[in-house]
Amino acid sequence: MNWDDLRFVLALARAGTLAGAARRLGVNQTTVARRLSATETVLGARLFERIGGTLRPTPAGEAAIAHAADVEEDVKALEDGVGNEDSAPAGQVRLTAVPVLVNRLIIPALPRFRATYPRIRLDLIALSRNVSLARHEADIALRLARPEQGGSALTRRIGHLDYATYGPRGHEAERLPWIGYDASLAHLPHARFVLAEAEGGAASAFTVNNAEACLQAVAAGLGKSLLPCFAAAQEKRLARIGPDSVVTREVWLLAHRELRHHRRIDAVITWLEELFAALASGGPA
Repeated sequence: MNWDDLRFVLALARAGTLAGAARRLGVNQTTVARRLSATETVLGARLFERIGGTLRPTPAGEAAIAHAADVEEDVKALEDGVGNEDSAPAGQVRLTAVPVLVNRLIIPALPRFRATYPRIRLDLIALSRNVSLARHEADIALRLARPEQGGSALTRRIGHLDYATYGPRGHEAERLPWIGYDASLAHLPHARFVLAEAEGGAASAFTVNNAEACLQAVAAGLGKSLLPCFAAAQEKRLARIGPDSVVTREVWLLAHRELRHHRRIDAVITWLEELFAALASGGPA
């Protein structure tokens, strides 16, 4: 299979007829029919069926069309990003981070990003686990720990998060149980702090697996916990308990070395660095 074959599949899907696809592609109907037949032979499946004078995709055709559309988008992004150095950054960038960073820092700042880079499609992947850049599960990752050295990823520290104890506003802190983190997160410094504080039966009857869920549980009046200060300060239902900060975690950025020279990747990295610089200075993200 090559991109030229996929162009014919897309043209047929969009036009619905051999004649319409031929007009779109600037060829004759015989060429379209021949290329479709050759593509179906390569894939070993029928891609279209004729219903009422119109070509309708089969289930195999739907799958082929979806993949063809993805390839078309990638080719266009390549043309935009490499073929014209004077054009604005364009194309898809997949960014992964823990839910609290996606929900409380990145998404609120998206309007300004979209205004600056309208041609970049930013796909946000909010997960507590680390996805693999080596397997191309994401292009850029934000992680709350120093990554292992080496590999194909460019790494740099771009900021830090301070954690403090918060409880629901209007409740007596001493009477509140500690909302802890899932056992799979027990190695993390904020989870260890809560576990130590909750020794002796002061723990809640449930745990969570990310800071965003913990914040929502505290805001719902279910207990108190250690939360990222930047996120908890945005929530009017929360009140800080005790010292300003008891745990600090570094924020590290990872990006594919092979993608680092792409203008869309560089634009997103620069934007993220500006977000964390504003966060550190106490200004708007």
